[in-house]
Amino acid sequence: MRGYISRLPLVADSPAFPRRLCVLGATGSIGASTLDIAGAHPDMFSVLALAGANNVRKLAELAARFRPKYLAVLHEDGVKELLALLPPGYRPFIAAGESAYVDLATLPEADVVVSAIVGAAGLAPTLAAARAGKTIALANKESLVLAGDLIRGACAATGAVVLPVDSEHNALFQALRGHDPAYVSELILTASGGPFRDKDAAFIASVTPEQALAHPNWSMGAKISIDSATLMNKGLEVIEACHLYGLAAGKVAVVVHPQSIVHSLVRYADGSLLAHLGPPDMRVAISYCLGYPLRLPLNLAPLDIVALGKLTFEAPREDDFPCLGLARRAFEAGGGATVVLNAANEAAVELFLARKIGFTGIARIVETALDRHAATDAGDLDSILALDRETRDRVKMTQAGLG
Repeated sequence: MRGYISRLPLVADSPAFPRRLCVLGATGSIGASTLDIAGAHPDMFSVLALAGANNVRKLAELAARFRPKYLAVLHEDGVKELLALLPPGYRPFIAAGESAYVDLATLPEADVVVSAIVGAAGLAPTLAAARAGKTIALANKESLVLAGDLIRGACAATGAVVLPVDSEHNALFQALRGHDPAYVSELILTASGGPFRDKDAAFIASVTPEQALAHPNWSMGAKISIDSATLMNKGLEVIEACHLYGLAAGKVAVVVHPQSIVHSLVRYADGSLLAHLGPPDMRVAISYCLGYPLRLPLNLAPLDIVALGKLTFEAPREDDFPCLGLARRAFEAGGGATVVLNAANEAAVELFLARKIGFTGIARIVETALDRHAATDAGDLDSILALDRETRDRVKMTQAGLG
């Protein structure tokens, strides 16, 4: 076990309150929850910067409420539209393009960078924040899937801090805190099993996008909802855990827990299991990262374990949901395989949502991409992004009958 990916600050050397937040992916579900917390604790947080991709109207609403100094959108056309929607007299600095996200992530004034952009697009700003020595509330698991070693190295060089927002990794983080990592035997990630946990292979083959988007427990964006249904999300989380905690893939197990109340567990050498329980609400994990190492009061209904009655666990059905095994295979292969895994999956999810492939075609596309991949040097940002683009292009050409 190499240890945690970054240093962990004590109260004395943590960012002072009120903490200035830069929220990347502000218009998504994680961004919305982050801003709910910031709005509920105005004495502890101020919003310095917000970045949204194409949902300009939502970004304008958030900007009007929080009045950040900086805004960013993905395309130049969005700047003019955004300006027209902002209240009179409020004129923040607005940047556009992928580089704008990097600029916001490295603002000298930013105390906490919330990395909540979906997919590989979150890598460059997350890495930039680490190189700038920021405290990063990390919801973009793909950053570690693609470049875990790069981010670990950046944190070591600058003293940046990574705090995991994913509910499972936040649960592990809390269950590990204060314990010697030498005594950790295994990390156990829980998975809801998605909407098709108890469906047979014939049903799974006929799944529609609408069915796959209907997660039974969590309210999430489209891409992560599909990943949850295929169990690719859990595969990516296995890789994320390996990078966060410096473990081999064999030390990270997955169990299906349909109630989504136990968010993850740590098994110690003496046989003890320490678990984190809580409601399936991302505000719990987000608030822990924003306030770390303090705990913030949240206006959530207490978890009633008596009313729950029972908690159940079962093994994942990897034959019917092969993406979990494909993720382990990619991590163990190295040589850019996790970049290929993620790029092929993102391209395949887009094809499924566009009704160009079936649900089970997602795993087939990912497996084919891994089969075709020859180990390559993907040790820097440029080579990672090049391999990501090459993989996406190959998937699209193959589906078009050109490859």
